[in-house]
Amino acid sequence: MITPRQAIAELLKRKQLKEQTNYKYYPLYQNTSRYLVLKGGGGSGKSIFAGQKILKRITGEKGHRILVVRKVAKTNRESTFQQIKSQVNELYNYELFKFNETDMKITYKPNKNEIIFVGLDDVEKLKSIHNITSIWIEEASEIAEGDYRQLDIRLRGKTNYYKQIIFSFNPVSITHWLKSEFFDKKKEDTTTLHSTYKDNRFLDDEQIKVLESFADTDPYYYQVYCCGEWGVLGKTIFDAEKVSNRIIQLRNVKPVKVGYFEYKYTNQEIDKKSIEFIEDTNGFITIYEDVKKYNPYVIGGDTAGEGSDWFSGQVINNNTGKQAAVLHIDVDEDLYARQMYCLGTYYNDALISLEANYSTYPIKELLRLKYHRQYMREQEDTVTGNIKKSFGFMTTKVTRPIIIANLVKIVRESTHLFSDIKTLEEMLTFIRNENGRAEAQEGKHDDLIMGIAIAYYSREQQSYLIEVPPEEKPKYSIFDDDKEDIEGGFFD
Repeated sequence: MITPRQAIAELLKRKQLKEQTNYKYYPLYQNTSRYLVLKGGGGSGKSIFAGQKILKRITGEKGHRILVVRKVAKTNRESTFQQIKSQVNELYNYELFKFNETDMKITYKPNKNEIIFVGLDDVEKLKSIHNITSIWIEEASEIAEGDYRQLDIRLRGKTNYYKQIIFSFNPVSITHWLKSEFFDKKKEDTTTLHSTYKDNRFLDDEQIKVLESFADTDPYYYQVYCCGEWGVLGKTIFDAEKVSNRIIQLRNVKPVKVGYFEYKYTNQEIDKKSIEFIEDTNGFITIYEDVKKYNPYVIGGDTAGEGSDWFSGQVINNNTGKQAAVLHIDVDEDLYARQMYCLGTYYNDALISLEANYSTYPIKELLRLKYHRQYMREQEDTVTGNIKKSFGFMTTKVTRPIIIANLVKIVRESTHLFSDIKTLEEMLTFIRNENGRAEAQEGKHDDLIMGIAIAYYSREQQSYLIEVPPEEKPKYSIFDDDKEDIEGGFFD
């Protein structure tokens, strides 16, 4: 039975929690998402916060059995179990907790809440644990996707509070299932957080020095453990170091806006005057550079087909070569064509260059909607031998290596042109297979890469100049510069 003095002491301890929590994590005490995904580098404080949140919940809520998991039980004992014991000693009244060293279980005596520590190698113990109300998976990058699915199923204990799985891990590989599960596309009821040692105000100078030294000694360790970015273990055809550094530069850069286009669709046509960009954080169009008056733009598009699940649209400022916007969507072809119509119209009737390999429907739909500003290819008629022109970009054994080689060169020489992290991350999983063909790594995609490669290749069919209509050009006289002199009597 807790005494009044102990109750007051506990209250004071909880008030101190804000002072002992890193600022970036503090709002997450109130987070109720089923999946709370903490991705970060070494020393970022993610594991400490996970422990703090679990202790806050078991001391402030009732009816909890929280499971703390690592791949191996022994490492769980040496890491999370010891960590939480230390946190109890630091943040709470140690006498209010019972510690079972043999079974690795911590009980909060006033309400009988439990924290149970188990390794995935201890299958029998895991099977015997029921009524789990929340889970913390430490070093989640060590466990298999199937293990996570099983844990997700087991999170079904009865509680009056929210159920949550906390993942904490270093992003050891860009091909890891954690990335595809939680980062490549938005997963319902999920909160993700990226952190580095810079977010940990309690880290000492010696630890900071060790992490920063990786910049000179080990690029992979620097990427993963210092910057908290996805590691690249395989051999990509793009300059992985430059791509990774660009991702780091963009991590805290916000786009101009995110959303989608709305429009009036009557009599099978889009009313151009009705086109409006609707800002929505869940939208599928990200704008990094808003349209500039009279500026020429090119849009490259990869249609959903072999090796690609999504449609893409990559907007390039043809005057500067800079990536201006990205469309990435999984819809029917006609809806994709309509969004591309709106995107092209928005960017000054941009040149649209769509891949024509797997389906020409989006190209024909754009033409039906009276969007004729499309890339035109030349091809030889197999019967007559005459050269004929057709709309759309055809990816062939000849053109594919050319557009990819051109993109590799641009990335190597001008990574500053790229604004979209997802496009850059796709580059890190684009490899050369055993037959020498450049392609997306197994289980990954290339729709953003192919879209931007097509856009850069198609630039020659678009103007590189900012073309101001003659009627809007300012009238200029050689006497304009001397106006004051004339009025002052210079020619008197």
